[in-house]
Amino acid sequence: MYDEQQRPDHGPLSGFTVGVTAARRADELGALLQRRGATVVHAPALRIVPLADDSELLIATKELVDNAPDVVVATTAIGFRGWVEAADGWGLGEELLARLRGVELLARGPKVKGAIRAQGLTEEWSPSSESMAEVLDRLLEEGVDGRRIAVQLHGEPLPGFVESLRVAGAEVVPVPVYRWMPPEDIGPVDRLLDAALTRGLDALTFTSAPAAASLLSRAEDRGLQPELLAALHHDVLPACVGPVTALPLQAHGIDTVQPERFRLGPLVQLLCKELPGRARALPIAGHRVEIRGHAVLVDGSLRPVPPAGMSLLRALARRPGWVVARAELLRALPGSGRDEHAVETAMARLRTALGEPKLIQTVVKRGYRLALDPAADSKYADV
Repeated sequence: MYDEQQRPDHGPLSGFTVGVTAARRADELGALLQRRGATVVHAPALRIVPLADDSELLIATKELVDNAPDVVVATTAIGFRGWVEAADGWGLGEELLARLRGVELLARGPKVKGAIRAQGLTEEWSPSSESMAEVLDRLLEEGVDGRRIAVQLHGEPLPGFVESLRVAGAEVVPVPVYRWMPPEDIGPVDRLLDAALTRGLDALTFTSAPAAASLLSRAEDRGLQPELLAALHHDVLPACVGPVTALPLQAHGIDTVQPERFRLGPLVQLLCKELPGRARALPIAGHRVEIRGHAVLVDGSLRPVPPAGMSLLRALARRPGWVVARAELLRALPGSGRDEHAVETAMARLRTALGEPKLIQTVVKRGYRLALDPAADSKYADV
């Protein structure tokens, strides 16, 4: 019999495939996932285009240096650093920092606070939620009528934020430090989309709202958005680093999982909990069998399984202990045609991969069944 207390020889994400859409810090996120056993598919859904030579940024910087704002809202660390670096390049760095020392400086989150303090400045306030909505609430509560507010943009125009301030009487100076653009090579994104649609991914991670919006937009361009939404609804777990990142998905009715702390580490830890929790575990022929994305745990030992074998195993696991006909199993095989011999070939490879031939029984002239332990029959009879 299997021993549930035995020490596993795998990471918590072993056997799972996780898609990474991040443009920044993708290597860090991928390394964290791989360290825990995941197979990672990376396709940056966007690219960051700095605007150090952009006339809009230069005009906004000169305007703020010549006419000090009452409030400056810094939204991202990379954007704030890029702004100061661009100002240095134009010979305006010291003048910009001098202006910022004399204004109410608001930081959207801890990373931005770090970037602000690295320049010898101190923020007056930062929201615990890292949400622009909370920043907006504070400003409106203070009253903005007649005040001049500079907003460092983070790739998107933030129309709701800016318009709300203007309606309340503020003069808003947008500071466009960088923009999000589609990736130059769209191929990896298309392959990531295809993997999600074929359920070749177990989870899809998002670390920015523009990345989520970009992936949805690409799916729409290809006429595949309904299929992508269906995959995210039912089979591919959408994991976002925080509530702001989740907004484009939520606008399409997609529920996401998010860590309590909006960081990469907690995001990975959340996946380490969620994905194994979604895996199917069955007592079969005296063994504990856990079915993961592209592998199976047999008594805690990881057994990689070919895609055709996983298709057969999932078809059998939908009705554990019941006989599944060869014709039905043939339909479960991707691109197998009409020859039932393909089932026998894939089944032989599946048994070899599992390392325990008795897990799957052949029922002569009928098909195959998982050898579900007798004590479990009643529990799974109506599955």
